[in-house]
Amino acid sequence: MSDFPEEIELPIDGTLDLHLFSPKDIKTLVPDYLELCREKNILLVRIIHGKGSGSLKNTVHSILARLDFVVSWHLATGDSSGSGATLVTLLPQNLTER
Repeated sequence: MSDFPEEIELPIDGTLDLHLFSPKDIKTLVPDYLELCREKNILLVRIIHGKGSGSLKNTVHSILARLDFVVSWHLATGDSSGSGATLVTLLPQNLTER
């Protein structure tokens, strides 16, 4: 039996559900996933972080603020995710900064 957790097959489809991951993985997972979305020309991404205490949402927003290829983001209020998800708009891959 392996000491490593089972790998999760993650479809690159514009929706990232963070409930499947350990909080320690979020800081690398979010930028990596967004880059993969850009490679597939998926420029509107939903990141599901849940409502909870807001800690995970704040971490996600802090990461997004540091990424040059993120144009904007906002809570997905008014849809089925409510404030438990953030919608992110990305620059196309051929553009590198806003």
